[in-house]
Amino acid sequence: MGAGKTSVGRACARRLDRAFVDVDEVVELATGRVISEIFATDGEAAFRLLERDALAEACAGIEPGVIACGGGAVIDPDNRRALRAACCVVWLRVPTSTLVLRVGSGSGRPLLAGVEAIEARLDRLGRLRAPAYVAAAHVVLDTEGCSVDEAALGVLDAFTRCTR
Repeated sequence: MGAGKTSVGRACARRLDRAFVDVDEVVELATGRVISEIFATDGEAAFRLLERDALAEACAGIEPGVIACGGGAVIDPDNRRALRAACCVVWLRVPTSTLVLRVGSGSGRPLLAGVEAIEARLDRLGRLRAPAYVAAAHVVLDTEGCSVDEAALGVLDAFTRCTR
């Protein structure tokens, strides 16, 4: 959350002339609801099932593309297996202090809804998710201080190394 998955993913897709798939957007299109509404109405577990289906569909796509999935997606071992089998997975790692600046008040981000201590929540999520991120990623890319274009070039370099 706030690492730049969507911005960097779109930049990579443009440079590769490939489709860009944002798993959250796929879920929203399939349900006709925004993610925060799904969380509020149906709960996180229901969202994760929808996310799993959208991610599996993206990974099974006939044409190669660039996929951005939410940070919670890789917690699911099935999602990690699907991603690692179909993709070069790049973890865009950013310090919590930078994430705090990027997510601001957390508006529209269900895991930050109603949270006053956003930095503490982001730090806790990062620590809890780090083992799953490590298990999912083929490459870890530290993007602190990078522009979107610089991060995209780093991802594309990682992609080149993954596909050799």
